[in-house]
Amino acid sequence: MTIYFYKVSDPYGCFSNFSAHGINIEGTYWPTVEHYYQAQKFVGSPDAPIIPLIHAAATPEQAAALGRCHSRCLRPDWELVKIQVMRVGVLQKFITHSDIREILLLTGDKVLIEDSPIDYFWGCGADGTGKNHLSKILMSVRAEIRELTTLEYFDTPIKY
Repeated sequence: MTIYFYKVSDPYGCFSNFSAHGINIEGTYWPTVEHYYQAQKFVGSPDAPIIPLIHAAATPEQAAALGRCHSRCLRPDWELVKIQVMRVGVLQKFITHSDIREILLLTGDKVLIEDSPIDYFWGCGADGTGKNHLSKILMSVRAEIRELTTLEYFDTPIKY
């Protein structure tokens, strides 16, 4: 069986980077993974002053709009690091929030697909031919957390 997700309001919407599950990375609290991810595009770039604006964005949609502005200069290594940056944010989200960690673990070994009709990199795209990188990260994080639960990493170990 395959699990599709996209909008925060849909079943499995907690898998979206727009879900309201804040993360703390290197001493900075980010309201969503989307805020974190979009800000990381500009670390060390001439447009780094946009980072506090992305951080302060009222919604993940606003953070995404600020980060997707094509007139800004991205960090030079962005294409090399963007998948790892996303993984750091997603892993932190599911380590931090036990409620959604349980939802992720309860998906077992099912294939996850971000059912985005427009995103062919992070999602499956309109025709299903997208690279689905966000879901690949989620499935990898699921496996890592499953391993951590057997090592009693969390305060209250979850057995699956």
